[in-house]
Formats: sequence, C-alpha cells, structure tokens
Amino acid sequence: MRLVFIDNRAYVKDDRAHAYNGKGEYNFDGYFVLNDILKGSAAEGIKTDSSTIYSEFKLIHEIVTSADLEAFTPVHINADAKFDPVSATPRQIIAVGINYRDHAEEMNMQVTDTPVIFTKFQSCIAGANSTINLPNDTVDYENELTVVIGQHCSKVSEHESLDYVAGITVGEDLSERTLQFAAGSHFSLGKSYPNFGPIGPELVTLDEVGSLDNLEIKTWLNGDLVQDSSTDQMVFKVGYLISYLSEVIDLCPGDIIYTGSPAGVGFSKEPPVYLKSGDVLVSEIANITRQTLYFK
Repeated sequence: MRLVFIDNRAYVKDDRAHAYNGKGEYNFDGYFVLNDILKGSAAEGIKTDSSTIYSEFKLIHEIVTSADLEAFTPVHINADAKFDPVSATPRQIIAVGINYRDHAEEMNMQVTDTPVIFTKFQSCIAGANSTINLPNDTVDYENELTVVIGQHCSKVSEHESLDYVAGITVGEDLSERTLQFAAGSHFSLGKSYPNFGPIGPELVTLDEVGSLDNLEIKTWLNGDLVQDSSTDQMVFKVGYLISYLSEVIDLCPGDIIYTGSPAGVGFSKEPPVYLKSGDVLVSEIANITRQTLYFK
C-alpha cells in the first residue's frame, strides 16, 4: 500500500500503477481516507497521523490490504499539496555515509569494511513540497532511499530484518558542507538545520516494491539531471544495515534510516554546485515516489 499524510490525516491506496506510470510522472488519484477503511475493524480508533501510526502499523497494513477499496469513495490529492513528513516525530534518525560505490569514487574515498553511521536531529524533519531557508551558500543535496521502521527491532538477523520495515520513501539528506566538515567532522549538526530532512510524499510498503537492489535514483536541479544512479551501487544493503544497527540500538516504530546517496552531489563537481535561493530540487526513486523542494 501507499500512504500520504496531509494536515494530520492519512490517505491510502494499494495500486501503485495509479501513482507512477513508468515515465517519471506521478499523480495522486485513487487515494482513500484511511480512517474510513478502518471503521468497524480492530484498528478503529487508532490514531493514524504520521507521528502515531507506526505503533500499530502491521495491523493497519493487514486491514487495508484485505479491504474492498471499491466500497469507499476515492479522493484526488493535488501533487503540489503541502505534505506532512511520512514519519513526523521519529525517536531516532540514522544516516549512512559513503554507501554507494559511485559516490565513494567521486569523493575520492575508500569503501569501508563497516557502515559509516551518523545521525540527523528530529527537528530537521519536513515533508515534500517544503520551502527551505538556506543558511548560507554551501548547502548540498543528497537523494537517498529512506526506510521507516514499523516494529520494535532489536538484534535481528539480516534475513528477517526487512520484516520490521513499514515502508520506504525518498529522503533528501540536505547538507551544509562548511559546518559538516568543521572541526574535523560535524556531520550531525551540518545536516540538521530546519527542514534539512524532508521525506515523502509517499511511503510505500515492501509488498508493492519488490527488490530494493535495483531501483533507479534520479535528482533534477532546476530541470537539469544531476544524480542518475541505482541502488545496485549500494555497498551495504538495506537488510544488512537494519541488522547491523539493531545489534547496538533498539530501533523503534517510526524511526528513520537514510541509507546513503549515490554519485552526483554538488560538492563533488568542479566547481562545486550548491543550492541557492530560487532553486527547485526534484528527487525521485523510480516506482516509489517523487519529491519536490523549493529554496529561498
């Protein structure tokens, strides 16, 4: 199923063909109000905004996928709506650095034997179609496959780790490069200005995705294609990352994992290409969702 959130209300559908036509075009026809579907079910009365839904996500998913959606009235959502983030108040936001071979190459960095882990702070979370204030002239884009955890997860094997995923989405790991590299490494601060963690607009459950290992990732800056890669460039796959993290920390429902960005970031270009006022950034993972951001 696919979920979007607007004004603390969840909308759902389970037919991805309506959302993505394979030509880079999305629409938001055929969504249903989630609370309408849950009436009379074991999940009736459960709060379904993007801060609370993950506490009962497995149950909600089971009810929606078994429901006869033709019994409900579909609604149209404008593609330029102000979307809520697909997980608005995660307890933890974990990010992975240098996790694409092509990105490691463009940065002249070695692929590591273990994942490079850092955090973003919760106050940076935003939704798609957000307008973002640039703190200076060295802010960079990084399009990433982003995971939302759907169940409490501790010390799970790689084989079973994907069972704990609510869904995936597009996440931009916006990075203020000057602060990020200050004093050796201020990754968490440099990546946590207000709205520097936009995620969404759609959360897509894994039963609609298939393999996570060959998804095209593309980013356009003012209409110019600046990132064009695939998750087949990932060093550490999603299942491995969840298992690795769960050996150390308990992952909680609604937690977010940014899994790394492929080649094409502005920092690596000659000269560097950073975001500026008036820019429009479009980030897409094919068959998943497309996110638009505006900068001032």
